Amino acid sequence: MPSPTPAPAPFALRPALIPGIMGAVALMLGLALLELDAFTIVLFVVSILALIMAVFAWQAKQPLWMIPTLLIAIVWNPVLPLPFSGIPWIIAQFLGAVVLVSVGILLENKHAAPPA
Repeated sequence: MPSPTPAPAPFALRPALIPGIMGAVALMLGLALLELDAFTIVLFVVSILALIMAVFAWQAKQPLWMIPTLLIAIVWNPVLPLPFSGIPWIIAQFLGAVVLVSVGILLENKHAAPPA
């Protein structure tokens, strides 16, 4: 009697992990550029990566993860920058980094096909 084929192992993809880590690194590097014009580059990088993570959350059919990423994209948007400065803005940089990495770790796309 032939043995039955084993069931495929469950597969979960974490597509937002790399953008989350990259965004956190940009935020930490941005701490050195807070008072400089070059901080605008950090705003662009963080907001774009947060929007990419929001798209990954939508594709994973987990729209609740879009809320923190869209909030980060709004707060760090370079088009209409919010007038933050001082200690609260420094704390926000750290919190933003924690949120991006946390969403990157916790967001799983269980609907993705396993790699061949």
